[in-house]
Amino acid sequence: MSETLVSLWTDVRKRLEAAGVDTPVLDARLLLEAGAGVSRLEIVTDPRRIVDDAQVEAVNALTQRREAREPVSHILGRKHFWTLDLAVNANVLTPRPETEFVVEAGLQETLPADAPHRILDLGAGSGAIILALLKDRPNATGVAVDISEKAIETVRVNAEQLGLADRLEIRQDNWAASLDERFDLVVSNPPYIRTGDIDELAPEVSRFEPRLALDGGDDGFVAYRIIVAALPRLLKPRAAFALEVGIGQAEAVRAMAEEAGLSTTEPRRDLSGIPRVVVGHAA
Repeated sequence: MSETLVSLWTDVRKRLEAAGVDTPVLDARLLLEAGAGVSRLEIVTDPRRIVDDAQVEAVNALTQRREAREPVSHILGRKHFWTLDLAVNANVLTPRPETEFVVEAGLQETLPADAPHRILDLGAGSGAIILALLKDRPNATGVAVDISEKAIETVRVNAEQLGLADRLEIRQDNWAASLDERFDLVVSNPPYIRTGDIDELAPEVSRFEPRLALDGGDDGFVAYRIIVAALPRLLKPRAAFALEVGIGQAEAVRAMAEEAGLSTTEPRRDLSGIPRVVVGHAA
């Protein structure tokens, strides 16, 4: 019996369910679209379209990778974030929905929207945060910093594809070690997982994402200590910062900021009510 779009989708979904994938329905559709070269609209409006052997083989190859718990973003090489379609790979952290709250906080701190703000992203990874901010702030310019040469290349690719390369300076650096400039806004999603907890995370994270982007040291706060200590010299007077934090970390990071002479506001909460972004200002 010939395979159809809907029967192939169903087969892939069942395989992903058996493999323990959290989002088998969505992932099956994405793999079907990529492997068979069809759109979501075609799947919905023509579900009984016959797929040929080459399409089935391509979908099966992608499905095998997902069954091994390789992230869909790595398989497809793309991830939607904010209003952007970003190139991602095994060298950068896959942008997550909770990180959009950093963007939201940053946009609120860079008003009016047409002002020439200067923005710094520490540990930029794929460039998700800084590129989202630059996209929504047409007169802003930015600096993206990452210690990983491969991450820096990913930022560069994304900036060029989004038409933002002329407004973004990209630097390889150990956090802000060589920066000698003050900014209107500093943002970061630093590594905050405790070293001993990484191997207990989902396989998509523990086995496939760069440990450099995950490992926050024995207590999860190593990167925050470095970043917060640098903020007073990186921020213009009354300028803002927005730092993503892990579950249960917000108050400790706020305390670090206050001890460094910075003021903080109530942390921004994600859709689950978890304090997710520590926001504050220089004196």
